[in-house]
Amino acid sequence: MTGPLDGGGHDEGQEEVGGVPRIPAPRRAADNLEALPASEAAPAAPPALPHKVLQSLLGAWALSACSAEETAAVEEHLTECAPCAEEALRLRDAVGLLHHERDLDLDPLLRSRVLENCLGRRPARIPVPDWAGPYDAETARLDALLRDIGDAEWHAPVRLKWFERDRSVSRRTTVAGVISHLQAVDSLVATAIGLDDSPSPATPADRTEAYWQGAHHPPTRSVRGPWRDQAHTLIRTVSFAGRGVAEMSVSYGDFSLPLRDALLDRAFECWVHADDIAAAVDYPYEPPSGAHLHDMIDLAARLLPAALAARRREGLAAPARRLVTAGAPGRTLHLEVEGAGGGDWYIALDSPAAVATPDHKVAQVALDGVEFCQLVAGHVAPEEAAAGQDGDREAVRDVLFAAASLSRL
Repeated sequence: MTGPLDGGGHDEGQEEVGGVPRIPAPRRAADNLEALPASEAAPAAPPALPHKVLQSLLGAWALSACSAEETAAVEEHLTECAPCAEEALRLRDAVGLLHHERDLDLDPLLRSRVLENCLGRRPARIPVPDWAGPYDAETARLDALLRDIGDAEWHAPVRLKWFERDRSVSRRTTVAGVISHLQAVDSLVATAIGLDDSPSPATPADRTEAYWQGAHHPPTRSVRGPWRDQAHTLIRTVSFAGRGVAEMSVSYGDFSLPLRDALLDRAFECWVHADDIAAAVDYPYEPPSGAHLHDMIDLAARLLPAALAARRREGLAAPARRLVTAGAPGRTLHLEVEGAGGGDWYIALDSPAAVATPDHKVAQVALDGVEFCQLVAGHVAPEEAAAGQDGDREAVRDVLFAAASLSRL
């Protein structure tokens, strides 16, 4: 009867000790050389080590991590000890299953289960802040996608889309160009926390253009490493920085966000552009987890009153109908987001300083969570958003256009 470790039989000439195949020692370069003079060829005898010590070295031996003397002692022992020889076979087979790269077809919950088990046994001394979790997760998911694509796919065309004033615009680039764009805009956060002091344009669009124009050659897969390293450094830095760092201001040129919101904004853009890349290389890609998607929707909802006021100043939205003092309740739109990450948000219509309340609701919009995010990303035109609408149509239109205006290159 054959055992599970011997593959159904033995190689011809393989010796057995106690019914267990003897493991041949790995060939060394010296085996191929001509015999040395007797004075030089006599090898030193392996050190005599106790059985327990040799048994404890089996794992290191299987990983080729033993010293030359330890290797000789272990291999000598395996010719005499059947239990250790059997264990060595199992360990060597296990080593063959270890890989540095992992396929995206693995169970998507595997990573979280492993982390949960590890942290349950030994909690992280420096945990990632909750508000940085979405950025950590989305950069990890995008990195897994990039690791799984071929060299040629880095040059696949990608069309970046966003919304300006009352129309959709786009810019053509490649998968590698998208990663360069993400790195360029992420560096705004790096600058704010003191990781990057190089003089660069202040707005995301200008910084991206400068990055693209400064490249001597079209970007290739070599951009993955710097982008990934910068993301890891950002996460590590905010994790060690403590509580106060969350409210640090991050400048985007014409507006600023607290660091906690800036990293959430970067997580949102990372997901949106990862989806762009996945579509370009014909690869499936799922939305963020419900909790992270909820945080992204919440950020967009909080920015809507200011975006609506900015469009009103440019003559792109209807004038305010009822001005109220700061902190007083005013006209309100009820934004109902359905699906994973959904919820209810109330948007002040006439002034960012007004308080939005259900009692002052004049309109309601219902959207799927992912569709709302696509609108905010500029990937869906406001007129095409399949929204359930009720109440003041003008208010609904203005809010949908304000949502699309949050997008940018």
